[in-house]
Amino acid sequence: MNEAVTDSPTNFIHNVIDQDLATERVTRTIATRFPPEPNGYLHIGHAKSICLNFSTAAKYGGFCNLRFDDTNPDKESEEFQNAIKSDVQWLGFEWPGEALHASDYFEQLHQFAIELIKLDKAYVDNLSADEIRAYRGTLTKPGKNSPSRSRSVEENLELFEKMANGDFDEGKYVLRAKIDMASPNINLRDPTIYRIRKTPHHRTGDTWKIYPMYDYTHCVSDALELITHSLCTLEFEDHRPLYNWFLEQLEVPCHPQQIEFARLEISYAITSKRKLQQLVSENIVEGWDDPRLPTLRGMRRRGYPPAAIREFCERVGVTKKQTIIETTALETCLREVLDKDAPRAMAVLDPIKVVITDYPENKSEIIHARNHPKDEEMGSRDLSFSREIYIERDDFLENPPKKYFRLAPGCEVRLRYSYIIKCEEVIKDENGHITELRCSHDADTLGKKPADGRKVKGIIHWVDANSAVNGTVRLYDRLFTHENPGSEDNFLEHINPDSLQTIREAKLEASLTDAAQESVFQFERLGYFCVDSKLSNKDALVFNRTVTLRDTWTKVEEGK
Repeated sequence: MNEAVTDSPTNFIHNVIDQDLATERVTRTIATRFPPEPNGYLHIGHAKSICLNFSTAAKYGGFCNLRFDDTNPDKESEEFQNAIKSDVQWLGFEWPGEALHASDYFEQLHQFAIELIKLDKAYVDNLSADEIRAYRGTLTKPGKNSPSRSRSVEENLELFEKMANGDFDEGKYVLRAKIDMASPNINLRDPTIYRIRKTPHHRTGDTWKIYPMYDYTHCVSDALELITHSLCTLEFEDHRPLYNWFLEQLEVPCHPQQIEFARLEISYAITSKRKLQQLVSENIVEGWDDPRLPTLRGMRRRGYPPAAIREFCERVGVTKKQTIIETTALETCLREVLDKDAPRAMAVLDPIKVVITDYPENKSEIIHARNHPKDEEMGSRDLSFSREIYIERDDFLENPPKKYFRLAPGCEVRLRYSYIIKCEEVIKDENGHITELRCSHDADTLGKKPADGRKVKGIIHWVDANSAVNGTVRLYDRLFTHENPGSEDNFLEHINPDSLQTIREAKLEASLTDAAQESVFQFERLGYFCVDSKLSNKDALVFNRTVTLRDTWTKVEEGK
């Protein structure tokens, strides 16, 4: 189900916190956390969680920790960790002190596991992973006890110590919680707490040969950090009884409240880490920062300002209802922010030369143009104008229809910020391809209406041929043609073959030569474009299209 975004977002979590404070169920500082796994790059779904956790803490004058769930050394790295820090800060948020890690608590988690064994609430099991799965039962059939469940406390303590010392091969033993194999909630059927892993950890090296599982680590870490509200996505709703069970067995500083909310999914996009990894590893995209991906790195490279993403997450709101949000809603937020913040410039993507025959050959003049039509504080820039200019090829038609207000033989248009010109002659090559337009100009119309009162409705953009700089422009579109590609058996069958079009001979106004990386401009009449952070330099300008000026997909979808 797809859903648009309204202007009245809801946030039931804030209602819960308000009630907790009013009833004094919570009397300490409101505290949240954002707990990513350092095994990949963040995407738009993570952005919602980041905004929710950090903004909630800020609203109540509390704090939000950044804590890495680094319990799987086989897939985690410092590279991902640093990237996540950078993305959170780019999005506009800071955490108190240093970033935290689940690995900070490995010793405490280990001691708590020993305590569970002593309480006869955990046991060492030698069933294989497949056997544990078979013993667990199904949604309609209860599980059955492992033969290891009856081990004595002493034997469990001895085996667990040997596991920690690295005396056993991986997969030989696991430590499981002893809860209820007949529970209707499969998560309570003696879940695994620890498994043997002999892979060095990127922070703790070879210190540990056993690593804790997420469900156990997460709740204990929350309690140790005095988190008041542990905000999770809906897939963890059935895990909440397990979250509470661990905290009820252990002497921890507090018992945080887990609250689940719907994760953020957008149409025509994939947010599955596994599928994103497939797109990258099979070279379907250029990398994790490909501007077609919904990763924060990709969105940043494409020109998305953090304010647009934050505004989108705010408008989406926080609910328990899992829906797919229309990408057009995100693009609406994007256009609103960029319309206000992006300076204007002119570029011609498909150039055709125009020679103004009655303009002096050796003359060149400077025309002043405002950088933003509604914001004088953005200042102005100088545009060079001379006898030869470039215009867009599709701004000229040799045989125009009625009510066509752009350039045509015998017709007039105004050049943006400049003169009114009239097409006098069309030059073609031997194949009939138009190579040049020859025009006249009204020398008295620079910044003024025609003296004789004639009306010229068309306004087109242009670039001076003598001062124009060459550039590459990459036109990005949606990566998928299916609105929910993740629901398909083979999502790769729905790759949009036109998701990237590269224009290598665009003509750009000279002021863009010094544009800083990641800066976004509105190319007048064309859309918003960002200086590519990887490919662009002074000698080879590369711009990525961030978004078109108007939503073109809605019309396409309406015409299905």
